[in-house]
Amino acid sequence: MIRIGIDFGGTKIEAAAIDAQGEFLQRVRANTPDTYSEALNTIRSLVADIEAKHGSGLSVGICMPGSISSVSGRMRNSNRLYMNGKDIQTDIETMLKRKVKIANDANCFALSEAYDGAGKGKPVVCGLILGTGCGGGIVVNTKLIEGCNGIAAEWGHNPLPWPNFQELNGPECYCGKIGCLEQWISGSGLARCYQARTKQAKTGQEIVELAVQGESAAVYEISALTNRIARAIAHICNIVDPDVIVLGGGLSNLSSLYNALPTLVEEFVYSDNWNGKILPPVWGDSSGVRGAARLWD
Repeated sequence: MIRIGIDFGGTKIEAAAIDAQGEFLQRVRANTPDTYSEALNTIRSLVADIEAKHGSGLSVGICMPGSISSVSGRMRNSNRLYMNGKDIQTDIETMLKRKVKIANDANCFALSEAYDGAGKGKPVVCGLILGTGCGGGIVVNTKLIEGCNGIAAEWGHNPLPWPNFQELNGPECYCGKIGCLEQWISGSGLARCYQARTKQAKTGQEIVELAVQGESAAVYEISALTNRIARAIAHICNIVDPDVIVLGGGLSNLSSLYNALPTLVEEFVYSDNWNGKILPPVWGDSSGVRGAARLWD
């Protein structure tokens, strides 16, 4: 069985044909348009390109930033603002003349890594995105858990647990709350903390590179970031207790996390020991499109 997965990203839309063994048969891309109607037309064109080679009527799964509201059935929280408030499920199904499945990009990442990635064969897998923001997904026995409101594993908008004195007055989040994890354990959060300490504006990647070179402020902020991530993961473990936690996003490339986090997490979980695994992704940037295709599984 051939499946089509579509990854609707901020700068590109990618569609891929994937066979039953998870092998890529075809991948096509286009720049992400600036209007809703053009975005729909781009999706239709990419699907047509694949079906011209592999046959018509293939299943289509779509990975998107944001999620569909369980109340209105419309898109919410997308960084492509023209998507918000649109009945995208109905519009795409009408356009393609078939049912489609749509899921949040972090959920697709988690599903991909649980199915045949770093969490393959494990009962409970949690995928955590540490990028510009932070998101998450939970998969149990290769089935995505989205919850009745579609917000399962939205850990980025929980507060930072066990804050120290310096963290008590957290920054305001765009969601309107104070001290959300997204403001602390993301690339943008790392940049904010570094700038507050040094008065210098650096990107998360630049701070990582400075830490490798031994620059003291960068080393301090990476250490603080690692501790905050450990506390945030421990919160998840106390509720879900996953077998495997797979990290994605730009900060997942920080190799020191995989050595430091297990010991730190164990300090905060409510258990006499912790045997979970924290692993880098197998599929990385390809997890979105792969997870989208797996939505039909």
